[in-house]
Amino acid sequence: MFMKTAEIKEMSTADLAERIEAEVVNYNQMVINHAISPLENPAQIKHLRRTIARMKTELRDRELNNK
Repeated sequence: MFMKTAEIKEMSTADLAERIEAEVVNYNQMVINHAISPLENPAQIKHLRRTIARMKTELRDRELNNK
């Protein structure tokens, strides 16, 4: 579920953008579910948020280096 930086760097740009969208939807759903009834492990929210940030950082880095 949670990706390491090395795994993120190996992904293609299109796959990375698609994965970001999917993870953001998953994150939003997780936050809503946690508000209704607490999750077993609320630290999952923090890990997922950080994974999304890592993916967005890599995507932005690729955009800047390709110009």
